[in-house]
Amino acid sequence: MRLFSPWKTLVVKDGERALLSRDGRFVALLEPGRHRLFDMRGALSIETFAVMRAELPADRHALLAKVAPQAAAELFERVQTGPDEVAVVLFDGQPVHFLPANALRVFWKVVTRVEVVKVDVQASLRVEAAHLKLLDLTRSPLVVLATVEQHETGLLFVDGVLREQLPPGRHAFWAVNRGVRVLKLDRRPQLVEVTAQEILTRDKIALRVTLSAFYRIVDAQKAVAGATDVATALYRLIQFAVREAVAGRTLDEILAARDNIDQEMRGFVTARAGELGVSLDELGIKDVILPGEVRELINKVVEAERTAKANLIRRQEETAATRSLLNTAKLMEDNPLLLRLKEMETLERLMEKVGRVDLHASDGKGLDAMLGSLLRLEPARA
Repeated sequence: MRLFSPWKTLVVKDGERALLSRDGRFVALLEPGRHRLFDMRGALSIETFAVMRAELPADRHALLAKVAPQAAAELFERVQTGPDEVAVVLFDGQPVHFLPANALRVFWKVVTRVEVVKVDVQASLRVEAAHLKLLDLTRSPLVVLATVEQHETGLLFVDGVLREQLPPGRHAFWAVNRGVRVLKLDRRPQLVEVTAQEILTRDKIALRVTLSAFYRIVDAQKAVAGATDVATALYRLIQFAVREAVAGRTLDEILAARDNIDQEMRGFVTARAGELGVSLDELGIKDVILPGEVRELINKVVEAERTAKANLIRRQEETAATRSLLNTAKLMEDNPLLLRLKEMETLERLMEKVGRVDLHASDGKGLDAMLGSLLRLEPARA
């Protein structure tokens, strides 16, 4: 038969604490160790809690603070934030918890050193560097972090209103009870390719024109206020410019004055690009695509012009050659020695192509007679 004992034994481990209550009312905090408690009527109740970097439900703390305010103040750190406040809770110097606005948390501080850093986010929009080190930005939706590169310009909008222009660097802002957005714009030259635009010229020929343009954002605020998409707006302006330039000219004028068309389009777009906060660096026609039948006709015309020019050059060369032969003939007519030299040159060229020469002497004529006859000069006229 088991005997009834009024004594209870409780072991509290390191990292634990026990709350002793009698008839539902707090009596004492039990430290780590072995405790022997007298409970004749069974009125004692014990709750054991892990207190290493731990917290207590806020409603339980509220009841304990009413019946034992001094013990509650010694055992717990109560952290409550207002509507314009956030807090960072540090355990032994290490940030562990981040409390948003209107939050309430209770932490044990009997083993862990608890520190609380509160920030008034209404007074300061920017997150200070000291506070930024305490935040885990990957899990903090209340902080907007933006890095503006060297080639970019950042614009800060708070509740839809432009507040300031951000220089290159790292920026962080509190997004508590406000909408914060950072828009970044690239200030490097950007390319706009205007694909083939089919345009009817003044002489009713349908052309397709391709253009290229380079632009830079020089005024970020105008770029944001002037258009939802700067590249698209500039694309439309270039379309209007090329239609104005091409529709008022014939095909021959377009092919002959591309530089003038480029300058006219550049002036049209530049005058309106300033309202978008951009600077137009280059603008020019890249390709002019003609219809198939028109392209064939132009190719034939170009071929005919080149053929006529080649024939003209050939006739000029033939005329010059004939004139040179005439001058040579006049010289030979007046100078027989020159004629004989020309004959010898001709004979020499012929002999270079002959592999064998046979001489047949007949009628008393031999090699000496033939050479003498070949080289005989006409006596000078009196």
